[in-house]
Amino acid sequence: MPKLITNINLAVAKKNALRCKQRGIILPTIRQQMFPETIPEAIKQKLKPIGLWDVNPLNLFRITWKNDINTGLFGQPIYLEIPSEISGVKARIIGLVGKYFPTGAHKVGAAYGCLAPRLVSGTFDPEIHKAVWPSTGNYCRGGAFDCALLDCPSIAILPEEMSQERFSWLKEIGAEVYATPGCESNVKEIYDKCDELRLDPTNIILNQFDEFGNPFWHYHVTGNAIHEVYELIKKPNSRLSGYVSATGSAGTIAAGDYLKKDFPLLKTTASEAFECPTLLNNGFGGHRIEGIGDKHIPWVHNVRNTDAVAAIRDEDCMRLLRLFNDPVGHNLLKTQGVNQDIISKLPLLGISSIANLLAAIKQAKYFEYNEDDVIFTVFTDSAEMYLSRLEELNAERGTYSELQAALDREAALKAQYSDNFLELSYQDKKRIHNLKYYTWVEQQGKTYEEINQQWEPEYWTETFETNLDDLDKAIEEFNAM
Repeated sequence: MPKLITNINLAVAKKNALRCKQRGIILPTIRQQMFPETIPEAIKQKLKPIGLWDVNPLNLFRITWKNDINTGLFGQPIYLEIPSEISGVKARIIGLVGKYFPTGAHKVGAAYGCLAPRLVSGTFDPEIHKAVWPSTGNYCRGGAFDCALLDCPSIAILPEEMSQERFSWLKEIGAEVYATPGCESNVKEIYDKCDELRLDPTNIILNQFDEFGNPFWHYHVTGNAIHEVYELIKKPNSRLSGYVSATGSAGTIAAGDYLKKDFPLLKTTASEAFECPTLLNNGFGGHRIEGIGDKHIPWVHNVRNTDAVAAIRDEDCMRLLRLFNDPVGHNLLKTQGVNQDIISKLPLLGISSIANLLAAIKQAKYFEYNEDDVIFTVFTDSAEMYLSRLEELNAERGTYSELQAALDREAALKAQYSDNFLELSYQDKKRIHNLKYYTWVEQQGKTYEEINQQWEPEYWTETFETNLDDLDKAIEEFNAM
């Protein structure tokens, strides 16, 4: 089964350790990112005066859901519960908040899960290699940030139609940037650029779509954070009934695999764009839900553990982006009984976060959940990454009005239903799994044998469970060097 560390070049690993020592870099273990309360006290004290987005190597220890923005240290995972006055359903919908990671998005964790194994094993040499981060948005930002902290050169690849905020930030942090044709659904063009860059052996491709460090990190860190929040908020009759995640690179959705260990009746729903319904209908197209690359099934997606698919209209997401961020929208929600504290936190939801919320609403309506049912999702990044999109919408559609806010609430929230929602049968899952063949075996050099192995549950159990001790031990030995 896939191992995160397959080869060890001890000479390069020692050289990497010396490089880290000279730069004051200590690598956190995955368990420390799961349980930051176990981080040594001396490191915690040094963290206090450091800003969350500062390019400081100690911020590697802030790659966790548990950053306390008031103390500069750690607490419980940060989450936001969406009340029924907004969702329109009885079920409780709760999202982990990604804004309070370094870079403002949780993808920095997945990037660390891919880079750390190579650094400690000596299969990546920062003095020779460049880390290439193919992405539809936040993953390449996370990779560039990790590289900046570790003083490693980085190359970011993302579609040219992504928000300007991403490109500006990448240039500021010193990444080499390639903008590929199209929007977030144009993943093949990203792969084509990877093939081009791979011709130079100094470029090491850290492809989130086939790097198991991506779902591995979310399985343990995101899965554990959700479990902790559930224990905090559950009531005597509560049921952890659902988990919703955009498929994207199939990293975040792996948290559902972790949760199913203790909650086997939980339903994992994959959300995607209605305009590009790859899982729902083997479909294709372009859309405006930034950061959820599609038109293919990621190699690291455990399709057999996905129970349903929800396709979300990108227009609904854009409407709610305005409703959740414009003072006129806030005033409307207040008149509809939404608590002011909740209203003030709605900008924590970026475009794909809104898509996850809408998919959770669809799941609640399809399965007829009640007030005892709890659905978790992830609010991957905030509206801060899309301020230019808000400006574009205002320029295109005019100043936001009370009438438009009412229409948006009615059309995108209250009228949201369980259409374009598919509960997956065994054969549906097999159909989706089989789509991997065309991208990964025919185009990307994976084997026929392994794609068949991936259908078996044991493949994923071993991948996620057996690598934790090995990687943490390797990180500890690296730090000791």
